[in-house]
Amino acid sequence: MELKEIEQQTRQAVSQVLEQAKLKMGDVFVIGCSTSEVGGEKIGSASSMDIAGAIYRGAHAVLEPHGIFLAAQCCEHLNRAIIIESQAAQDCGYEPVNVLPQPKAGGSFATTCWQNFAEPVAVEHIRANAGMDIGGTLIGMHLKEVAVPVRIAQKKIGEASLICARTRLKFIGGVRAHYQEDAL
Repeated sequence: MELKEIEQQTRQAVSQVLEQAKLKMGDVFVIGCSTSEVGGEKIGSASSMDIAGAIYRGAHAVLEPHGIFLAAQCCEHLNRAIIIESQAAQDCGYEPVNVLPQPKAGGSFATTCWQNFAEPVAVEHIRANAGMDIGGTLIGMHLKEVAVPVRIAQKKIGEASLICARTRLKFIGGVRAHYQEDAL
């Protein structure tokens, strides 16, 4: 698959999620990405910095103009740590940890984000407002409660399956409670 096509698929997918997620400036959008799966291989078997670059460019092009922070989930070898801009970590109160992602220990996408962010840091946990799981990387641990599936037209990036989510405020109360429609 052509890298330009992967970049375009990523732009389309991120744009479709943003249409539904109601994110605002300063929110965090997490992406977990198996470049192996995007390339049609088994997760963890064929890491690709080129594919990671295409996905980064596509996501960044959509998120950056809205002032939304991109967060990259590392692979299981770094316990699914997150690479994020230092400013986002500071704003959200996330404590940095000392690790440098590599293609085979952190993943190509996390490594690409580290190389392209203005001031990258690694953190162990975040609570993102929305995100995309590209290739079965299990981003749920990094989403705020309550995660809501986002159905978009784009079903894959490359050969990898795509699952998207946004979060919403918790509903509290009971049968008498009323809710703010614009917060659903």
